[in-house]
Amino acid sequence: MERRLPTIDSSNSDRNACSDGYISSPVQKRKSMRKRLPAWFKTSLPTGDSQDRFNGTKNNVNQHGLNTVCEEARCPNVHDCWGRGTATFMIAGDVCTRGCRFCAVGTVKSPPKLDRNEPLELADAISKMGLSYAVITVVNRDDLSDGGARHYRNCILEIRNRNPEVGIELLCSDLDGNKEALELLLKNLPLKVFAHNVECVPRLDSIVRDPRASFDQSLEILEYAKILRPDLLTKTSLMVGLGESDTEVEQALQKIRESGVDMVTLGQYLQPSYKHIPIDRFPEPEKFADWDQIARSLGFSAVASGPLVRSSYRAGLLWEEAIGGEPVVTRDSTGSAVSHLFLNEETVVVKGQTS
Repeated sequence: MERRLPTIDSSNSDRNACSDGYISSPVQKRKSMRKRLPAWFKTSLPTGDSQDRFNGTKNNVNQHGLNTVCEEARCPNVHDCWGRGTATFMIAGDVCTRGCRFCAVGTVKSPPKLDRNEPLELADAISKMGLSYAVITVVNRDDLSDGGARHYRNCILEIRNRNPEVGIELLCSDLDGNKEALELLLKNLPLKVFAHNVECVPRLDSIVRDPRASFDQSLEILEYAKILRPDLLTKTSLMVGLGESDTEVEQALQKIRESGVDMVTLGQYLQPSYKHIPIDRFPEPEKFADWDQIARSLGFSAVASGPLVRSSYRAGLLWEEAIGGEPVVTRDSTGSAVSHLFLNEETVVVKGQTS
């Protein structure tokens, strides 16, 4: 499916006038310039019971024809999450009305109509998987007057009706800044966390995100969600490696916290294809540990920072951290998240126990 992303015409290629050597096309050159992953991009794969749960979750997703952000966004933590019997579901279709230059999800101006059976299918699948925590994320639906808010609400209400014990997190779009739609969505909605991602530092909005999105608009949605539902924890995610400076990351974290956001994740941007915005840098794990420390000092109640961290990384465990539980980064680490908390000699954490 065609994406609204910058493409390079590969049909125009030349021969070198001074030799018979072939000059690569712009597309081939761009492909060859894609950066290789550093050595620290490693994560543990599930074994034993975790492997069985991963296989079971994958079979259920396929059987019900569901779209998961785990697959659509090519998340590197899919084995960790599915191996724990948890999953993140993407609703309202598998194509988006926006053309952000970092995203692997397909883009169209007029997506298919909403599936009226999706709430029941989603609730049924979660029930059969035996999940304790589910993240529901959405594509942008700018073609709809409410941005899809009513459909998102119906899906979550059906999940709760069928699975009253399941914790639910909504990773929402910005609804094109429509606060009335946000009010409709959040009124008495049974959520534990309302999340929306700022994605990148403010300066890079016009380079990274669709023109209809911005850092400021994202913060406005998060702030208004907290006004509407002060009982909800709010959460956002920031990518690095897109051309930002370390100072800009710190300033973005401060702005996010000043907006009242409770939880934050930071991760490395990975280029889905040669058509997407190229990777600018790979900050080392030590730098992610520094950002983890800064975020905690700013007062975030839960933080996950690391090269392989994504917005829904260990979402249920992050919620537990936010309400006073053990930091996610110290719980059976797979290497995705890092922190200087590991360097505290007074607290040694092994498999969830401290000594």
